Amino acid sequence: MILVFRRLVHLCLVLTMLLGLVACAVFQDRDPVNISVIGIEPLPGQDLELRMAVKLRVQNPNESAIDYNGIALNLEVNGQPLAAGVSDQSGSIGRFGESVLVVPVSITAFSVLRQAVGLGKVQNLDGLPYVVRGKLAAGLLGTRRFSDSGRLDLPAPARATW
Repeated sequence: MILVFRRLVHLCLVLTMLLGLVACAVFQDRDPVNISVIGIEPLPGQDLELRMAVKLRVQNPNESAIDYNGIALNLEVNGQPLAAGVSDQSGSIGRFGESVLVVPVSITAFSVLRQAVGLGKVQNLDGLPYVVRGKLAAGLLGTRRFSDSGRLDLPAPARATW
């Protein structure tokens, strides 16, 4: 009986050590992904809704690839929510690699109205602060959250040459 008990304790210790090693491999330190908004293009909308395609450059500064199977993001401009979007695209960003992802977002009429009210006090639209928050989905333990912020740099209007 004592021999069986010792073997059971020994087996439990070995399993605990193996689980510890697996946990170290799964929960290894990873640097956050670098996200940059590199473009916004119009898409066909519906009724009172505007649609845009937000282009993101995603850089992986880690020694292992990041596999993802969905992406979600929210866009705030001037401290107010403006757009939200999701995509079920999947792929992989290689170790020390980068990829450009395109996410369609929706802008409701209420978001535009909220922005218009907030912009009533603003003299110039150039330099408005924006924040993009989102996540690259990769299952229970692999989801990566990200954010990027900056200021809108609107192109100067073209001058007419007569």
